[in-house]
Amino acid sequence: MKRRIMATGLVMVIIGYTFLGGCSNGDTEIFEFSYSNFFPSTHLNSALAEEWIEEIETRSEGRIVINYYPGGSLTAAAAIYDGVVQGISDIGMSCFAYTPGRFPVSELVDLPHGYPNGYVATMAANDYYAEFEPAEMDDVKPLYFHAHGPGVIITTQKKVSTLADLNGLILRATGIGANVVKALGSEGYGASQGETYELMARGVVDGSYTPREVLKGWNQAEVVKYVTNCYEVGNTTMMFVVMNESKWNALPSSLQKIISDVSSEWAEKHGMVWDYYDKAGIDHFLSLGQGREVVELSASEVETWKQIAVEPLIDQYITDKTTLGHDAASYEEYLLERVEYWSSRAPSLEESVAWVEENLAEFINN
Repeated sequence: MKRRIMATGLVMVIIGYTFLGGCSNGDTEIFEFSYSNFFPSTHLNSALAEEWIEEIETRSEGRIVINYYPGGSLTAAAAIYDGVVQGISDIGMSCFAYTPGRFPVSELVDLPHGYPNGYVATMAANDYYAEFEPAEMDDVKPLYFHAHGPGVIITTQKKVSTLADLNGLILRATGIGANVVKALGSEGYGASQGETYELMARGVVDGSYTPREVLKGWNQAEVVKYVTNCYEVGNTTMMFVVMNESKWNALPSSLQKIISDVSSEWAEKHGMVWDYYDKAGIDHFLSLGQGREVVELSASEVETWKQIAVEPLIDQYITDKTTLGHDAASYEEYLLERVEYWSSRAPSLEESVAWVEENLAEFINN
């Protein structure tokens, strides 16, 4: 696969060229863009971003050229959205949760809704945006969304099997996740996934409220001893791929269609990658041995956690957003319906793993 990972020293050159719009010659005009992604280059979601670029360039017959900056090398994770708005990058992938309060309609997706896996969360997130098209994203052109599987609690030293075990812990969590952690009795610590390994290794935080994929995708299994499965209170994180609005509007409709078509195909691929990572993350975690353990909550403990950390948060969301003029009850009703719809249509875990192993084999062991 052709690589297009750019050194940061070239940023100003590329931004300047892009601002000038390339060379105009009727329908042979070349459009050059920059793409900022917070995922490291070795992550499979980064691999999919590269393939998205390749597919668009192929279908556009070279009329679209996209220079790729993974790992937050152009803009940091929390700055990617604004970076797209401001034209620092033309395209960006990151998480809404890194800017809490900025996206009030979208943040409902992050709340626990019984997502069985990342595929369902991803497909429901795309349907949710398409249904409501929240004004909070009017300053960009949204291309597609994806979302990880249900969050779990990972800890470096302390085993968590009851609510009481969470008291006094400091857990990395962002956005809605921070609210869940607080409701469960722990203290949230806002940080991106790129910072979390070091924070756990140094003992700044005791663990993280996170999808299982980070155990392998971000190498966090190396500093974690316990994984507590708590899917019923597991949140997701809605991630975006957005484009600078003026750069989008400058494209001819034929090229806009190519980007839209490829983007609609790619969301599902990210969903399967998230499912692959959930399995791969746990497999990798257990393979490291040295007393590592996966903890399953008892049925009574699950119900307690749901009553404390899920129902009140959703009720509060509906109350708060209704006060702000949003039809939050309708948002919740629609999202639950989409989760149910996609849960009966999602590929099996084995099918997702097989697809990833067949289509992204060159990246799996990177």
